[in-house]
Amino acid sequence: MTRAGVTIAVMAALGAVATAANAAAVQRPAVVELYTSQGCSSCPPADALLGELSARSDVLALAFHVDYWDELGWRDRFGLPQSVQRQSQYARRLGLASVYTPQMVIDGRIDVLGSDRRRVAELLAKPRSGVAIDALVQGHELLVRFEEAPGTPPCDVFIVSFLPEAVTAVGRGENAGRALREFNVVRSVRALGTWNATAAQWRVALDTLPADARSVAVLVQERATAAMVGALSVSLQR
Repeated sequence: MTRAGVTIAVMAALGAVATAANAAAVQRPAVVELYTSQGCSSCPPADALLGELSARSDVLALAFHVDYWDELGWRDRFGLPQSVQRQSQYARRLGLASVYTPQMVIDGRIDVLGSDRRRVAELLAKPRSGVAIDALVQGHELLVRFEEAPGTPPCDVFIVSFLPEAVTAVGRGENAGRALREFNVVRSVRALGTWNATAAQWRVALDTLPADARSVAVLVQERATAAMVGALSVSLQR
């Protein structure tokens, strides 16, 4: 083989290694989780910001309504115990003294006041890469599939069903008299299981999801840190 031939062969081999190493790496959206409540007077500006973010193709924005404001006179119809549990887990991981609203958690790594537009814009400025996920509706099931991704640490896989938009007339509490427009309202949170970087798939019966959910997000987070390593959303087409 000539020197030129050796060079070409080496370059091809290096390219094949790089391709194999990055086969499962894809560009992913930034995941923005807003912890909010219809009973919190500080939350509507954050809800509006989340609505703007939900229109971006590079952001997966989700509104997790908590129920600990309900005792002040207005029961949030979207409040979920799972939202409180998830927010509390973030508080422990991030070393926060307590939970609060409106709180945005970005990529499971950092939290920010949900109405702080400048800081949120800074945190969303860079593109993200993550593991490859495929999710699609097949008949009466949602099929979630993963490619092999050697070197990826063990991850927890969640499906989060959500309602793209809702308007609520608030009759009591801090937002009494207001019609609140809310976006990507989470209706359920479910852990599918642990992904160990091998090819894998899960099936979820659509009739086990809330009837008012119109879309589902798949979130993949490192088990040890909760850092987001993969995310996508899919319409349930119903």
